[in-house]
Formats: sequence, structure tokens, C-alpha cells
Amino acid sequence: MNPREKTLYHQIHPLKLATDISAEIVSLYLFWKHKLPAGMLALLVPPVIASALIMRLANLEIYKQSVLGRYIRDYMTPSAVAIRVLGTVITHMGAWYRKPALIPLGLMTVLLGWLRGKLLPTTRRIQSGTQ
Repeated sequence: MNPREKTLYHQIHPLKLATDISAEIVSLYLFWKHKLPAGMLALLVPPVIASALIMRLANLEIYKQSVLGRYIRDYMTPSAVAIRVLGTVITHMGAWYRKPALIPLGLMTVLLGWLRGKLLPTTRRIQSGTQ
């Protein structure tokens, strides 16, 4: 598996997902308390470490061959990743400025990044020849 594939498929590894979700929760709390350095560390360091370990040590071939693997191959484009990042920014802005309504809005934006292939299907799958 090449580095580009590892970068794609590690995103659906259960350890990576659990790390990302945990980091989001802890960092939101720290942002709410206006502890910016600790919040940034909590947001960025655990996911980066998890990514590095998973891409180096895990067998990602099983994820590549899965239904979810095929889905992200077709729909996890740079714009989908950008939507997920935007959602994270929205949640953290909501926590920093103590605007609770922004937190679910940001989480919905993250989910849109993950689910846009199901919610807004495009011809990407047809164009890639994997219909």
C-alpha cells in the first residue's frame, strides 16, 4: 500500500476515529475554559501520533477492501476533508466564544464532510469507473 492510500484509509481505523473524537471533546472543554495552548495540544497531538502509528504499523488493506473503504475512496476528496476541518473550526470557535449553538453546527458540518457522498451523491463514482 502506498503512502497516499495509507493517508486515506487510516482515517477509518477505529483507533484513529476514537482518538479524533476524544481529542475533539477534550479540546472543546479546554477551549471553553480559554486554555488555548492546552486546547491546541489536545486537538492536534493525539491525532497526529495516532495517524503516524496507524499508518506505520496497522494493516490497512482490510479497510481498503471494506464497504467504508470503497466509500471514502470515492468521496473523501480534498473538499470533503476541508468541510470536516471547517466543522472543527466552527465547534472550537463556539467553545472559545461560549456560543453553544455553534458546537452542534460544527459537528453537523463535520458529519456533512463524512456523509456528503450519501447525502449529495455526485457522478464521481461513475467517472472513476467503479460504478
